[in-house]
Amino acid sequence: MDAIEHAPGLHIRGFQPPLRLCDYRLVAFDMDSTLINIECVDEIARAAGRYDEVAAITEAAMRGEIADYKESLRRRMALLAGVPETALHQVAEQRLQLNPGVEAFVAACQAAGLKTMLVSGGFTFFSERVRQRLKLDFARANTLGIAHGKLTGTLLQRPWGDIVDGAEKRRVLLEVAELMGIEPSQVIAVGDGANDLPMMAAAGLSIAYHPKPAVAAEAMIAITSGGLDRALDVLRG
Repeated sequence: MDAIEHAPGLHIRGFQPPLRLCDYRLVAFDMDSTLINIECVDEIARAAGRYDEVAAITEAAMRGEIADYKESLRRRMALLAGVPETALHQVAEQRLQLNPGVEAFVAACQAAGLKTMLVSGGFTFFSERVRQRLKLDFARANTLGIAHGKLTGTLLQRPWGDIVDGAEKRRVLLEVAELMGIEPSQVIAVGDGANDLPMMAAAGLSIAYHPKPAVAAEAMIAITSGGLDRALDVLRG
């Protein structure tokens, strides 16, 4: 189904606006390049002088050109072995910012009674900061291996695995919905990259923020200019 340009830089597909935000119960957000302005793994690499090689892998993965997200992340992590932990603090303090409209959109969701969740292929070092700043209810991300003040180039094994990929994002969305006693149709999923497509396809409403082409082609709402709060142009409280 072709998208309709509802307004400049705001495309919709498969519904007649406005939708009622309060008809949904949960919203799941990607983090890197969706809630925040950076890809954290790339910025760690920048601080370590290894940006070009790592960023090229990230871009290919987000465009869907690397089918195995887990393998792409393991390749990038291996390149970061030995990077000092101080680089993480440098990224968090100097580079990480919330994207335009994020605080307004999250606040609108919370005011409408939705639970809020971050589910990211990025790292808990950053996701916990974002979760606390936005007062999100749940978060899942990868945990960096650190030993003797340096990155090990690996990720820690958690009860659910070691890497949040597209399949894990979808699984978490469906699991939290089930725990809440709601249907997937009552969930909103927000992302920008290829590894967000599985959770976006499972949700009742999908929102793509400055997305890669493959994601823009599937999303029910695609924001290609302006802030995330532009979704509120077609979502009323």
